[in-house]
Amino acid sequence: MSVVGFDIGNENCVIGVAKQRGIDVLLNDESKRETPAVVSFGEKQRFMGSIGAASATKNPRSTISQVKRLIGRRFREPDIENDLRLFPFECLEGQDGGVLIRLEYLGEMHTYSPVQILGMLFSHLKQIAEKDLELNVSDCVIGIPSYFTDLQRRAYLDAATIAGLRPLRLMHDCTATALGYAQFKEQYDIDVYANAKASIRLRASCEKLKKVLSANAEAPLNIECLMDEKDVKGFIKRDEFERLSLNLLDRISVPCHKALLDSGLTVEKIHSVELVGSGSRIPAITRILTSLFNREPSRTINASECVARGCALQCAMLSPLYRVREYEVQDAFPFSIGFSTKESPICTLSNSALFQKHRSFPSIKILCLHRIDTFHMEAYYADQNELPAGVSPKISSSMIGPFQVSNMEATKVKVRVQLNIHGIVTVVSASLLEDGVDDDSLAKSDDHLTSAKMEAEANHGSSAVPNSAEDSNLKRMKPSSISSGDGLRKSKFVKRLDIPVSECVFGGIAKAELSEAEKTEHQLVQQDLKMEHAKEMKNALESYVYEMRDKVLHTYCGFSTESEREGISYNLQQTEDWLYEDGFDESVDAYTEKLEYLKKLVDPIENRYKEEEARARASKDLLDCITNYRMVVESHPVGERDVVIDECNKAEQWLQEKLQHQNSLPKNADPILWSNEIKRKSEALDMTCKHIMRSNASPPSFEDEDDSDQRDKPDGIRMQQLKHSQKDKKGNCGVL
Repeated sequence: MSVVGFDIGNENCVIGVAKQRGIDVLLNDESKRETPAVVSFGEKQRFMGSIGAASATKNPRSTISQVKRLIGRRFREPDIENDLRLFPFECLEGQDGGVLIRLEYLGEMHTYSPVQILGMLFSHLKQIAEKDLELNVSDCVIGIPSYFTDLQRRAYLDAATIAGLRPLRLMHDCTATALGYAQFKEQYDIDVYANAKASIRLRASCEKLKKVLSANAEAPLNIECLMDEKDVKGFIKRDEFERLSLNLLDRISVPCHKALLDSGLTVEKIHSVELVGSGSRIPAITRILTSLFNREPSRTINASECVARGCALQCAMLSPLYRVREYEVQDAFPFSIGFSTKESPICTLSNSALFQKHRSFPSIKILCLHRIDTFHMEAYYADQNELPAGVSPKISSSMIGPFQVSNMEATKVKVRVQLNIHGIVTVVSASLLEDGVDDDSLAKSDDHLTSAKMEAEANHGSSAVPNSAEDSNLKRMKPSSISSGDGLRKSKFVKRLDIPVSECVFGGIAKAELSEAEKTEHQLVQQDLKMEHAKEMKNALESYVYEMRDKVLHTYCGFSTESEREGISYNLQQTEDWLYEDGFDESVDAYTEKLEYLKKLVDPIENRYKEEEARARASKDLLDCITNYRMVVESHPVGERDVVIDECNKAEQWLQEKLQHQNSLPKNADPILWSNEIKRKSEALDMTCKHIMRSNASPPSFEDEDDSDQRDKPDGIRMQQLKHSQKDKKGNCGVL
């Protein structure tokens, strides 16, 4: 297992990973550190990342980008309506008021939610990480903007679940971007927004132009055949770009002033200002922040990779797989959260908020209510002015129950509410607390109680009588005793009954829908893998055609007949024509069948060529074996030497006869002497000669063995053995 951090921006994604030597950023298949946040649907396959971005101009209506802007948003929100006008793909309003993306795939029209598209992007990033690390990737930390609402945070978790990831934490990042373009409508009488391809090409060119202007005072813009067969040219200065972006640049100071006001700090108490995010490289942003904070912002960290690196570090801190120096990281929640019931709001603060704005999280509240039956609790944003325009203040509704009370009086109910590590508010649990009296546990006197206690201590060691009893749902808490009128004591306790809690998130994805989305993603992944396998087989077939065409005409020419060369060349040409016509987009089985057919034609010729070299090597090895045994056996007895030399002569004669017969055949004929046959002959000769030399070797005498053993032993040991042997001889003589 490994731990990674994901940073998904509007334009690009970055993957950070925790390794033993620190935090690193992974490279994608193009050896780039940033991967475009694009999902493109082809006719039979999805393309993501750099390949998906390259497909945008060819297939604009099925290429999805900027999906981060749509996560957890409503179709009728003013900001979203403005963004949707610029997107080349078709968007619809869902039944819940959310955004749906409609496109064509596999010959049919499909609708996907932004959460599903984000899940596809997460799945692609997961594959990149697993391919690079050669490990299964599950645990992760995901960077999100701090202003994300509860619904947007849940959407990120759902998208990660679809991709098979297990987020340990959603961590706040700091991102900003700005983009502006316009003058071709007046100058060239074209409206790029009316043409999806032109809009995408212009957007890409403006993105490059923005980067050029970050380091240069002016930059040209040239786009060939943008629209209506018109080439467009432009030239923009940095001052003009800033004027076009003025409405966006003016918004930068608003959250800065708000942050100072909320923190209660003055500009003089700010120690340093750090710029992160790709958009922060714009000089105008630096200039505005310098004027605001009376100091130039620092750039001590990588603006594009810092979020992913920080997420990877946080993931390592949360994972038990790594030992990391602990850094205290506290996120401040940007909204005030309140709860209400049918009767009234539930609050502990003056502004009707249960969780105050800028509160650190995770955080837990335990509420004590008095109810007689099932009730509902609704979570909401206490101050709607903190929300973006058009965002609903409703978060979720939780049903506490059903449950029953022993009498019709209101009974205490404890509700556990949590603002968890992801910044999501939930009702964790609820329990019913009722007072009760145990009539079975009666004691007539203190002596009787003491004896019972002593008996329990005798049975259970030094432990006291248990003061609680618990089953799956019922708990007894804090028992006490009360006196009755007849002098008896009754045990009083508090019953605790767990109450079921069911939650409904406004605008969220139901569990059944999430499960269906996971199945859909799995099917899409399998389709992608199937098409990738088909591409690999197509490339293998194409490479084989080109390689064999050259070898048959040159390398294998002497090992093939004229008719064989003509037949193979014809089939290779037919296969090449098929690849670029009917076989341009075929199945794996079709490519495999073609490749196997060609190999049946070429393999006999290729085997003749390879066998000639292999036969020469095997013959040399056999002759070397014969020579070696002839030399070794010279020092052996005559009988043994004669037998070994005879075996060597037989093997040499066999090889000469076989080679003579083989050499009489042309090279384009199938061989009658194969290298494997010569290798077997060499192995047989080796085993035979070793057996002869080993079986005829005389065993050493006992005296020689004893002498050698004695020579190997130290003098002291030999003297002791000599004394023992003399004693044994004396003893034996005495017995005799």
